[in-house]
Amino acid sequence: GQKTNPIGLRLGIARSWDSKWFARKKDYQKNLLEDLMVRKYTMERLPRIKVSMKDRGEIESPMAKNIDPAISKIEILRSPKRIIINIYTARPGVVIGPGGARIELFKKELEQLTKKDIQLNVMEINNPELDAALVARNIARQIAGRVSHRRAMKRAIREARRAGAQGIKIKCSGRLRGAEIAHSETHKDGRVPLHTLRADIDYASETSHTTYGCVGVKVWIFKGEILGGMKEVLQRQLKREKEKKKSRRRRRQ
Repeated sequence: GQKTNPIGLRLGIARSWDSKWFARKKDYQKNLLEDLMVRKYTMERLPRIKVSMKDRGEIESPMAKNIDPAISKIEILRSPKRIIINIYTARPGVVIGPGGARIELFKKELEQLTKKDIQLNVMEINNPELDAALVARNIARQIAGRVSHRRAMKRAIREARRAGAQGIKIKCSGRLRGAEIAHSETHKDGRVPLHTLRADIDYASETSHTTYGCVGVKVWIFKGEILGGMKEVLQRQLKREKEKKKSRRRRRQ
């Protein structure tokens, strides 16, 4: 639990896959590479698309690169003739663009790239403070902007706990504050049970590029336990424990 990726460890138990499709053996490699290409292209290209409302044509400028669509996750589903892409973002307005112009341009680009019919769905993230990818990216951006890493970490922990996280752990590694020897610092608040497979733990890592070198940021957020059918079992156990306590009290009396 301590060394493995919390998301990979919980696939099929408390977490679902980001790519949901089946393929023949000969098509599997092609589809997998296509998924990787679509994800990379979405993360790199979407923030750079700037749209003019007059002709809905594309204008790319240095200012357009500063737009952060706050994309957390890209989910890909496949049917025989169509690729369905769900983009999870904290800023759906930035992704969609004025009058849906940006998302339409991006859809056309993806269709030209993949030579397939594309369906794009923009899903809003209601609590970005509980999303590990967005939290890690925010901390990395602050460190690159010369904000104290401790200040950024403590602020993220405070906001996550306020939003309802049961536990959060943040680790920064590298030449922190320009130190000659690279080291790591960890801040933690609440519970983060990495060995509990039913625990809903979101994890992400991000790299911050500073003048002193790269600083790695890792974030673990514990949102609670996904019980499912375990609820009935746990309720029975609680009832048995209560009955045992009552019987012990009666014996003492």
